Amino acid sequence: MSGHSKWHNIQKTKGAADAKRAQAFTKIAREMIVAVKEGGGGDPRSNSKLAAVIAKAKAANMPNDNIKRTIDKALGSGSTDNYERVTYEGYGPSGVAVIVDAMTDNRKRTASDVRHYFDKYGGNLGPANCVSWSFDRKGVIVIDNEDGDLDEESVLEAVLEAGGDDMEMEDEIITAYTAPDDVAAVSEALSEKYHLLSAQVEMVPQSYISLTSEGDIKNMEKMLEMFEDNDDVQNVWHNWDNGEA
Repeated sequence: MSGHSKWHNIQKTKGAADAKRAQAFTKIAREMIVAVKEGGGGDPRSNSKLAAVIAKAKAANMPNDNIKRTIDKALGSGSTDNYERVTYEGYGPSGVAVIVDAMTDNRKRTASDVRHYFDKYGGNLGPANCVSWSFDRKGVIVIDNEDGDLDEESVLEAVLEAGGDDMEMEDEIITAYTAPDDVAAVSEALSEKYHLLSAQVEMVPQSYISLTSEGDIKNMEKMLEMFEDNDDVQNVWHNWDNGEA
């Protein structure tokens, strides 16, 4: 079911302008810097957090030179970047569960922005863990099947052989699931056979809800757009079934 919100984001990413691509690379670079510091080094073989972000970067077609420069910058003694990960939870219109994953060097600014987006578009920022209990943390790898020529049985076999747990096949994509720490290794193996659209650790909803009011739908879309355009926001997970898959 993760494809409902995920494929909508991927469609937008595939047709993104250069400015959007640059913004995406900037966000991934920020996440990479934090992963180097939190994981204790710049070697993905011993830093699973960094390995996961590198997998995400490669799936987003971030050049290897950019990846190397970012890691070197994070390791540099003169690095002044002081980002930290902050998670916000709340509710969108009609009680849609929303998790906002941010990387910030100014908690006050980011919290103010996030609260404003919730309030402006019919939602509200909630306390920690108010909705995360209804999500599962998983590695999620999205495989391009736009031409429809991939065989479900053979892809499932490849996913399981690579160390994945399960997969789902939809019209234009195949979504493989892994344990969070396995997403890097599994995506690397699958990338040798398939074109990956995305590879990262996500918060996957246990169930989805639909919005029936046109006003709620517009508010939800606008709220997600505001989150996406905010430089501090890395990811937004929600349980809205928007029917895009």
